Amino acid sequence: MEQTKSISPLSVREFLSRATSIYFQHKFSFALWRLPDAPAFYMAASENPQQLSAISLEEVKPGFLFAPFDPAEKKIHLPADDLFRFESGQFTATQGSKLNEILINEFSHEAFTKAKCYYESAHSAKSAPERSFHKLVADCKEAIERGIFEKIVPSRSESVKLPFDFDVIDAFHELCELYPHAMVSVFSSPLTGTWVGATPEMLVCVGKDHHFHTVAVAGTQPYTEGVDLRSVTWTQKDIEEQALVERYIISCFKKIRVREFEEQGPKTVVAGNLLHLKTHFDVNMAAINFPELGTVMLKLLHPTSAVCGMPLEPSLEFLKNQEGYDRQFYSGYLGPVNVQEESHIYVNLRCMQLFANVALLYAGAGVLADSDPEREWKETALKMNTLGRIIRR
Repeated sequence: MEQTKSISPLSVREFLSRATSIYFQHKFSFALWRLPDAPAFYMAASENPQQLSAISLEEVKPGFLFAPFDPAEKKIHLPADDLFRFESGQFTATQGSKLNEILINEFSHEAFTKAKCYYESAHSAKSAPERSFHKLVADCKEAIERGIFEKIVPSRSESVKLPFDFDVIDAFHELCELYPHAMVSVFSSPLTGTWVGATPEMLVCVGKDHHFHTVAVAGTQPYTEGVDLRSVTWTQKDIEEQALVERYIISCFKKIRVREFEEQGPKTVVAGNLLHLKTHFDVNMAAINFPELGTVMLKLLHPTSAVCGMPLEPSLEFLKNQEGYDRQFYSGYLGPVNVQEESHIYVNLRCMQLFANVALLYAGAGVLADSDPEREWKETALKMNTLGRIIRR
C-alpha cells in the first residue's frame, strides 16, 4: 500500500534531516539517491541490512546495493523496508514497517531536536603523499612495459577537514544541484559508515522494458562552461584508454555468447567539472531470451578495467599489494535494485567517506605505457574536486 503526503509545513531538507536523525537513533541503515536527470529522489531504510557473498538482481528484494571494490568481499543489500519517493514537495511512502509508523504517525514537528544523522567510519583517514603516488604510477608503467598489464588504474585518498557546520542532507541536495547528470547518493550504515557520492559511470542497468545497459567511460580533462563538445580534442592516451574499456565490455559479451548488442559512441560528455569519453551499450534481453543478463554481466564487469586494469586478476592483486591502503567501497558499486521494477547500478566514483571531523576523498587514474605521473596526479586532484568543492570553503 502506498500513501502520498505533503511535507508542508516542513521543507524537504528539514523532513530528511529529521527522518535520518530518527533512523540514526534507532540504529537503522539508510540510503538517499537521485538518478541522473531524474525529477525525483528516494530514501530507503532498514533495521537489518544483509551481507551477501553473491548478488542475483532477478531475485533480491527491492532495496539498495552497496558493494566493495574487492569482488571477494561481501556486498551490502539494504532492503527497502521503508521507501520514500520525493518530488515537488510531496512524498510517496510504503506502509507497514515499524519505523515507517514512527516517521509518519509519530513525527513531532515541535518536539524534534536536531541530532546527528549519519554513522562515522571506523577506519583511519589517511592522505597519500604526492611522491608516493608518483612512485606508484612509475611502478605501474614499469609493469606495463614488462608486458604484465595492458592498463592499470592506481588510486589514492586525501583527507580534508569537514566544516564545523557540515550537514549530510545539505551536501546531498547541493550535489544534486551541481551535478544533474550524475547518480548522487548517501549510504549510511553501522556496517559501512557513511559514504557520499556523485558518480557519472553506470555499471549495469535493467529497465522495465527488459533492456540491459552499460557504458564505457574513460579519458579525463577539465570542463569549461560553454565549450562546444564537438570541438573537444583528445590525446592518443585518452583514446587508447577508452578503446581498452570498450574492448573489455565486448569481451564480457563474447564470454557469454551475446552478439546482439547496440554500441553508440564514443562521444564527449560532461560529468560535473570534467569531460570524459563515453560509449553506450544496449541489449534487448527479451529478444535474446536472456533474463539473467543483468546478474551475469554485473559479475563479469566488476571491477571494470576503468577502475582496476587489464588483465583483471593480476591487476587486482597488484593494486591490493601496492596501493598502500584499503579502497573499501571506493570503486565498488551501488544503486537501487528492483525499485519500481528497475535496477540502476553505478560504479562508486567521485565519492567521499565521512569521519568525525574529516572526509576522505578518493580518485584514480588510468595508467598506460606513455602515462606521466604528474599528469595522473593532477587528474586525481580534478576528480577529487567533484566532492571537494562542497567542503573546501
